[in-house]
Amino acid sequence: MQTQTGDDLIQRLLTHAADDAVVGPASNDLLDEFWAGYPVTNLVRLLHSGDDKLVRTGAWLLSELGELGGALIGEVPALLSHPLRQVRFFAIDVVLVNGRTWNGPLIAQTMNLSLDPESAVRWKVLGFLFEASTEQLRAGAMSLEPGRVKEPAEWLVRHDDEQPDPRDVVARLEGPDLVARLFAAAVAARWSEEDPNLLMHAAAAEDEEIRSFAQGLLEDED
Repeated sequence: MQTQTGDDLIQRLLTHAADDAVVGPASNDLLDEFWAGYPVTNLVRLLHSGDDKLVRTGAWLLSELGELGGALIGEVPALLSHPLRQVRFFAIDVVLVNGRTWNGPLIAQTMNLSLDPESAVRWKVLGFLFEASTEQLRAGAMSLEPGRVKEPAEWLVRHDDEQPDPRDVVARLEGPDLVARLFAAAVAARWSEEDPNLLMHAAAAEDEEIRSFAQGLLEDED
């Protein structure tokens, strides 16, 4: 019965992709079906549908499935490079939860979204850099090609074990390169318990994604 219900919901989504009144409830019901045991691999029907709205719905579902989404980790590189910012946004959550040390190229691709033209995606990357494990960050940094992202990524990894010089963090936060500022904000966030002043400095940044992220963390700590 579960499998049939899940199949029916996917077919309903495929048939009524343009009808938000159908897509919303059907997506929520499908999420329940996945949690109840409906095979997550059936989500590829949405991800490969060729319809951007359905791909966005599929990416959202995948991001909501936590470790169950690991079954479709091979689909994530395409999602991280999808034209829709919402798809890229949701895919970052999948990497955070399911990225392993052997997924270095995938984590590197996520780090490279610090160059994304959409501030919402860069904000999500900052959250990833804050929450990711040292092992994830190291695997991603090692897989990065030389360029704007590799040096700040290696700097971030180095300062997971070695408390940073506050002057260095502030200099990067105030520097001309947006990628360096994002990674500096991640260091400030990861060391906020030891030195909350760095996060407070990030909360005053000119970049909206850095400022809002840091302010949100400070509010959570209050």
